[in-house]
Amino acid sequence: MKEKVLLESYPYRFIEKGELPNGKPDCRIQKYNLNTKRYSDMYLCDNQMQMLTAMSDIEYCKWLDPENPPCYNNSRGNYKNPYL
Repeated sequence: MKEKVLLESYPYRFIEKGELPNGKPDCRIQKYNLNTKRYSDMYLCDNQMQMLTAMSDIEYCKWLDPENPPCYNNSRGNYKNPYL
């Protein structure tokens, strides 16, 4: 299938790759790999709204990246809920 590149924002690339069985576009976020010098699928978006959100807010895109450390690291167990 032919990929349609919607936006490139290094190291991420936002593409549509054909259609899903329900007729909606198959939206994907790809990340550039320096070792292979190619883009590969990083995240398969649930819908177009999620793709548009990631395109407009790069911090959200970074949050979806499995190679980045988690945004809310609670490994020490000392997080207190401010609403309690």
